[in-house]
Amino acid sequence: MTSGDVAAYIGGWRPSPVSPQAAAFARQVVPAAAPGDRERAKNLLRAAGKLADYALGLGLDAVPEVLLHPPAAERFTRCAPGLSGVARRTLRTNLRFIGRRVVPHLYPADAPLPRERAKAPYSPTQIAGYLALADAQPTAARRMRAAALVCLGAGAGLIRGDLREVRGSDVACRSGGVVVQVRGRRARVVPVLARYHARLLAAARFAGNALICGGADPGRRNLTNCYPPLVVGAGGQVRATDGERGRVRCAARSLSAGASV
Repeated sequence: MTSGDVAAYIGGWRPSPVSPQAAAFARQVVPAAAPGDRERAKNLLRAAGKLADYALGLGLDAVPEVLLHPPAAERFTRCAPGLSGVARRTLRTNLRFIGRRVVPHLYPADAPLPRERAKAPYSPTQIAGYLALADAQPTAARRMRAAALVCLGAGAGLIRGDLREVRGSDVACRSGGVVVQVRGRRARVVPVLARYHARLLAAARFAGNALICGGADPGRRNLTNCYPPLVVGAGGQVRATDGERGRVRCAARSLSAGASV
């Protein structure tokens, strides 16, 4: 369907369930949202028409700056009678879509999440360097604990408090891959990137039911104070959150100096 067909459909939209004034409002604002096809245009027209019909009954003016203002649209989606929960969520999504295109000054851009402010991803060379430091530890136990520390952070995205309670028995093969059962306040099951499977499984077998990163007390603070929070992003890229590059250097210095892991 061409843009001309969509425009013709919008121009001829005159449904019986809403008043002519509400339908006119919908025909006014939906073209600015640039729907790509007839089905999308129909959904946007219905949302705008229902909003206008509700708002006109409350005495509001049928102008975009009034009806598409976030509080007005939110009141409609929350308070309009006769709508199911699914319908309310769909209407809210469509009205926000229209509002961001028709009255963008009323819809400020979303604040970026912390991960969107992350540093550049760690390179394969950097990760290989941390694994090499783990392999350079003087005893088998320390090599296994250090490898587990790197694999859980770079391979599963576990950070600080997550790492302290992981035991060897929490690492398991499942559905053709390897997963880690995370304990604590944010208990969950986390998949591990394939390139870390062998090292992590070896460390888990070595640890058994003991804490995989060493120590006897899950409340110990050494992992919190020195280990860099690593985030596994799209495509398996590993990132460190803002302000954590110093902790990366701290971990590297500790491993290379032979500090206990």
